[in-house]
Amino acid sequence: MTNANSNPTTPKQLRLIIETDDFDEALHFYRDLLGMPEQAAFATEGDDRVAILHAGVATIELATSTHAKNIDEVEGMPAGSAPSLRIALEVEDTVAAVARATAGDATVLAPPTRTPFRSLNARLQGPAGWQVTLFQELETLQERQTRAGFLTDDERDRHA
Repeated sequence: MTNANSNPTTPKQLRLIIETDDFDEALHFYRDLLGMPEQAAFATEGDDRVAILHAGVATIELATSTHAKNIDEVEGMPAGSAPSLRIALEVEDTVAAVARATAGDATVLAPPTRTPFRSLNARLQGPAGWQVTLFQELETLQERQTRAGFLTDDERDRHA
């Protein structure tokens, strides 16, 4: 097995680019309300602006439509209300993160809810049409992996 650190084609960073017509609103939401520190910002002339915000460790979550609908249901969202691409941010305290965001006029789509996945999730409406799930892990990955229904695809195939 190749060490991922020695492979020059292994991604070192994930950047999610959100194109927005109201840059200041989006910057306020992600930087000020959700607390993502600004790493760099660049501007040329006129409306040519970009801000790069630190969002912790990045992962890509691939989900079937069935699972995405299940997440919507668990989070208390109406069926079919979520876009096919949204942001999920892990926080230490979902309730506090929602309070901070709503103090800055963010709209709560679904309040903090304990999920069968052993997390505390809430859904906010972000700028530029993006929905944001804030989630707090309530147990470790190791604890979760001992529970029924939390197998990887490889493990599920071996048990089939």
